[in-house]
Amino acid sequence: MSAHRHTVRVVQAIQSTFDDLGTPLAGVTFVVVDLETTGGTPAQCGITEIGAVKVRGGELLGEFQTLVNPAEPIPAFISVLTGITDSMVRDAPRIDSALPAFLEFAAGSVLVAHNAGFDIGFLKAAAARTGLRWPGFPVLDTLQLARQLVVRDESPNHRLSSLAQVFGSPTTPDHRALHDARATVDVLHGLIERVGNLGVHTLEELSSYSSRVTPSQRRKRFLADPLPSAPGVYLFKDGSDRVLYVGTSRDIRTRVRSYFTASEQRSRMAEMVRLAHVVHPIVCQTSLEAQVRELRLIDEHKPRFNRRSKNGRKVMWVKLTQERFPRLSIVKQVRDDDAHYIGPFRSRVTAQSAIDAVHEVVPLRQCTGRLTGRGTACALADMGRCGAPCTGAQSEGDYAVVVDECRAIFTGNARPSADLLRARLEELASQERFEDAARVRDRFLQLVRGAARAQRLAPLVRSPEIVGARRSDLGDWELVSIRHGRLAGTAVSPRGADPMQYVRSMQATAEVVPPSTPERPSALTEETEILLRWLEAPGVRIVELDGTWTCPVGGAGSVRSELEPAVASAHDVVGFDNDVPPSRPGPGRGGAAGHGGGLRRVG
Repeated sequence: MSAHRHTVRVVQAIQSTFDDLGTPLAGVTFVVVDLETTGGTPAQCGITEIGAVKVRGGELLGEFQTLVNPAEPIPAFISVLTGITDSMVRDAPRIDSALPAFLEFAAGSVLVAHNAGFDIGFLKAAAARTGLRWPGFPVLDTLQLARQLVVRDESPNHRLSSLAQVFGSPTTPDHRALHDARATVDVLHGLIERVGNLGVHTLEELSSYSSRVTPSQRRKRFLADPLPSAPGVYLFKDGSDRVLYVGTSRDIRTRVRSYFTASEQRSRMAEMVRLAHVVHPIVCQTSLEAQVRELRLIDEHKPRFNRRSKNGRKVMWVKLTQERFPRLSIVKQVRDDDAHYIGPFRSRVTAQSAIDAVHEVVPLRQCTGRLTGRGTACALADMGRCGAPCTGAQSEGDYAVVVDECRAIFTGNARPSADLLRARLEELASQERFEDAARVRDRFLQLVRGAARAQRLAPLVRSPEIVGARRSDLGDWELVSIRHGRLAGTAVSPRGADPMQYVRSMQATAEVVPPSTPERPSALTEETEILLRWLEAPGVRIVELDGTWTCPVGGAGSVRSELEPAVASAHDVVGFDNDVPPSRPGPGRGGAAGHGGGLRRVG
């Protein structure tokens, strides 16, 4: 058979099935491919030769080789490099004939190449030009693996010719496709032998191999074997049964297995895995239950390798004090003292930003001492930013008007303050003080976030019970019972069943949650926020409401919804503290959303 015709020697092979346990490397069919081309750019250059070798379990199954007419002259320096000339490819098949033959040869395999991005890029570009659908082969790159496994003491570089010598290949790479493919097969087998000694025995592990993952870390992958492939929470524990880390996933087993491969990029997780002796799963009925359980477990155990939610109780509030001349103060706890609060804030910095925003638009006093009426006015009075009640210049009645402006932001009418903010921003902009304007705007955003949070969470905390329902992707109903801002119960009503029966059963077995008090809150604020976001998500229906769920029409939430998009699109704003992600529009956002009691059928 002439050199330019397809030369194929093949034994029928059956590709192993990829399953959750991983595909043993001994059962994987690899097709090692190499190309010769007219240049280095797939979009502008053509393929002149395809060579491929099919192997499985170390045995040769077949070879494929063909020259290809690139429909363009081969540059002289390419001919010198490869030995392929225009006369050799004149009668060779075009790529629209050669590529389908190669794809048939490689069907059901894992493609392997040295510097795979080059060869696979040319093959994909050729498929696109000829109108063929690229099958989406799994791909392994021996160059990338060699960089992980072959040190400089063994080889000065990771070129195919150098690696072929390292692994004792009988074939010397010479820039002819089939010869280079044969040499790459020997390199592949040498690399697989090395990773096998490091505990890598499946295709999935080989595909994600990284030298950053230690052999001891890989050996611990057996910890994932008994875990369920179900949604829920998992706890890594050490030899003393101390919780090291808490996580959540839609598939516990698959997620935990990833901690023993290079797909886990967090450096501190390697130390966590080194200390882990067991992984404890908690299967949950819904993803919402898993989120809440994760939060509570982190709060309970304070795992050393969790960064988020460990300080869920350490939040700040901004309080409008109950004094003769009230002022704003940062406090760590909401008390039952008839004062007004906004928050919570994750840090003192963001709480102070909210206070600074109030002072930008409301001339509230900023001094902290006891007022006697015989003090000395500060610079703020000279600037018109304070009425100076400390000197007696401002009466208690006049100051009460100022306090009412501030109280409106806290309790439900933020529109007047927003109008004052706009006037202030226009004033700063007219003076070309754009950085000051951006700073004022960002502070005000922190203020309305805190106020909106308080206005949205308070009705949830006060309500004895809210029952919500949402359709799952499978057509089931996910049912949730929320009592005083705490997840009290959850259930799933199967598709086609009467969901109200499951609602009644859930309510009968749900946790009894007493009303929240400042000393004994019913739930972490973060848990209540998670539940609120779930209730406001599209597709959620309120089944029952014992209580009143409202939010003021002109409240901070409506101002926030207008202000946040403007901030997000502004080019001069960089990185303010996003305490809580914006929720989707839902009950009580930007309008009067009053929910009465009663029952509404689901379905």
